Amino acid sequence: MRASVLSDWLGQRLERGNGQPIYRQLHRLLQQAILSRELPAGSKVPSSRLLAEELGIGRNTVTQVYEQLALEGYVSSATGRGTFVADSAPDEIVGAPDASVLSANGPSILQGSPGLPMLPSGRRALSERGGRLIAGAGVSKRQWGAFMPGVPDVTRFPARVWSRLHNKYWRRTRPDLLTYAPGGGLASLRHALTDYLRSSRSVRCTPGQIIITTGIHQSIDLAVRLLSDPGDVIWTEDPCYWGVRSVLNVSGLQLRPIPVDAEGIAPSADDLAQPPRLLLVTPSHQYPLGTVMSLARRRMLLEYARQNQCWIIEDDYDSEFRYGSRPLASLQGLDTSGQVIYVGSFGKTLYPGLRVGYVVVPEALAESFATASAELYREGQLLQQAMLAEFIAEGHFTSHIRKMRTLYGQRREALLDAATQRYGDALPALGGDAGLHLVMQLPDGYDDRVVAAAALERNIVVRPLSGYYAQPSTAPAGLLIGYACVPDEEIAPAFGQLALAIGDL
Repeated sequence: MRASVLSDWLGQRLERGNGQPIYRQLHRLLQQAILSRELPAGSKVPSSRLLAEELGIGRNTVTQVYEQLALEGYVSSATGRGTFVADSAPDEIVGAPDASVLSANGPSILQGSPGLPMLPSGRRALSERGGRLIAGAGVSKRQWGAFMPGVPDVTRFPARVWSRLHNKYWRRTRPDLLTYAPGGGLASLRHALTDYLRSSRSVRCTPGQIIITTGIHQSIDLAVRLLSDPGDVIWTEDPCYWGVRSVLNVSGLQLRPIPVDAEGIAPSADDLAQPPRLLLVTPSHQYPLGTVMSLARRRMLLEYARQNQCWIIEDDYDSEFRYGSRPLASLQGLDTSGQVIYVGSFGKTLYPGLRVGYVVVPEALAESFATASAELYREGQLLQQAMLAEFIAEGHFTSHIRKMRTLYGQRREALLDAATQRYGDALPALGGDAGLHLVMQLPDGYDDRVVAAAALERNIVVRPLSGYYAQPSTAPAGLLIGYACVPDEEIAPAFGQLALAIGDL
């Protein structure tokens, strides 16, 4: 490429006044030209003086760019001769992308037929399990507003109390609170959690059995890594939470979906004849249907796990919020043989961004879980753990839950009233006596994915129930409708917008 041609090429691509420094733009564009072989190896680049004049920029800018490219190995200088493109630019060693796939922003990633990224060579960019994860991802770009399921009203969080604790701990910061967390997490938080779980959830544990994590996903990931090997079978409820299914899909386990009935997970005789390594259940409030596992089913699962040496992972994600009755005792509290791994978090009770969860394990596993957590995740956030421990110990946590339980109960009633006024009893509600969402069943012939997409066009977020089943194409149609983060006065108007997406029945 001649000097004048290069100057024209660069001049067309430099964006002046867009807030991005000219130095960075010029550096990127010259890299691109070298990698795409527009500037082939051995070719001479214009002098810093000439290029600066033709582009109308400072010579020092061009000189700095040339020096940086030389440090990175893209060009080399010869005294008295000028600056040349290096014979082996760094990326050429591993195979530079073909010029045809380069744009003004550098190498592009082509999309393969399944919607997964492909490399220019035609190879898959992701591993098989990576592809499964992305293809089945259910995470939403929106995490707030009507009717986002599973999101609490973070505007009611007692920020003044939290701010006081935050200032208190920062004023007297100790070095041991600014380093990595010890195995299992901060002792004061584990003690506070022990008292809370014993009284509110009938969990039988000591502080040493509690491992602090970043949430339920990490807790389950830790349990799966320590208690199973690739190829082992895990029972999951069908339907189940898509986020947990994603964690399991990349673990190498074989997922066996087990239907849910009115009493909870309902394995058939054939299922029972092939014991799994792990069982993952939500007994206090099945996600997403809201079923409460009966005492008979709980006792059956515990005895089955004992006889077959299975591990039960109990996901107790929002059991604090029951309306009209006390929260149910945990499955772990009935376990006498040490087969239950109990997981929970503060994401629903306080706010999701807190990213603090916990796993309660049998005593025999406690040291291994604490060591593995520190080894794999290198946890920190000890200041936040200290604040949370005091927040619980001073009674603010239970007080906040009581207030939010009342608020969410009112919003649940407002949503049910809005649905009844519009549709009567044509949209039966499931799981509405607990949690932060309910499920509204759609009549036969409805495609809940189409309805959810139409609702999103009206700025309403709901999730299609079919997406939580192992076989969405044959699953019943319904909508997960969250009410916790919707102000009371907005529930009826928001449901009116949702009704436009549903249409007349």
